[in-house]
Amino acid sequence: MNENKAVQVRRLADNARIETLRMLATLGNGHVGGSLSVCDALAVLYSGRLKHDPQNPQWEGRDYLVLSKGHAGPALYATLALRGFFPLETLQTLNRVGTILPSHCDRLKTPGIDMTTGSLGQGISAALGMALGLKAQQKPNRVYAIIGDGEMQEGQVWEVLLAAPNKGADNLIVLVDDNGQQVCDFTRNINDIGDPAVKAAAFGWHTETCDGHDPAAIDAAIQACLDAKMPGFIRLKTVKGKGWAAMEGVVANHAMKGLTAQIVAEPIAQLTAALEEKEEA
Repeated sequence: MNENKAVQVRRLADNARIETLRMLATLGNGHVGGSLSVCDALAVLYSGRLKHDPQNPQWEGRDYLVLSKGHAGPALYATLALRGFFPLETLQTLNRVGTILPSHCDRLKTPGIDMTTGSLGQGISAALGMALGLKAQQKPNRVYAIIGDGEMQEGQVWEVLLAAPNKGADNLIVLVDDNGQQVCDFTRNINDIGDPAVKAAAFGWHTETCDGHDPAAIDAAIQACLDAKMPGFIRLKTVKGKGWAAMEGVVANHAMKGLTAQIVAEPIAQLTAALEEKEEA
């Protein structure tokens, strides 16, 4: 990825953060930390890595994304809206009666969502099933799954990590949002998973570890997985709440209440200023 492309991806990521904060402030509550930490990965995927068509979300040639940590749905909704899947103003209806944007991802409601998620640990199993189904049909489509590090405490995740290489699922890439936190504490204090990339490699995955907020590094890691022709596992080292300086790495940032436009005004201003700097550059 050249520098111009990287700047474009960073713009998409920061715009997604701004829209995420706006929609959560309109609702008054929501999953802030884990949404903000995945924006860069989503921006890379939707800037050329993931085949998609906003005008035809059910396009048969598309690649599939499973956001297994479905509570980060606001970040995905913001990215989809910015890519043209639906109008930006729809974001302000998050989790309202009649909305197409429930708090967790729902494939029956939202254009561009391929899997209903939120029961942590289950999304990666669905992703493997989708990948194997595509291979059985001899289709070239790929499946990308984004899971959380806290989610990796679920046993179902490890069953998939064992099964995917044995089943030859070389069309599956798993990205772990390793932000070091979960609902009420740091993962190391709850049930430390150590280095998940080392464990995945032992099961037969091609693994990569990179800065989860560096678009070029994420893109290079994806390419390395594609070149390996094996199931790919990418450990994204991220910061929960990335983009909201006062909330970065703060345990209370998982599901915040009492959000208002005034409260999110400062991080939005900081993100907007960063975007303006990129425009000038």
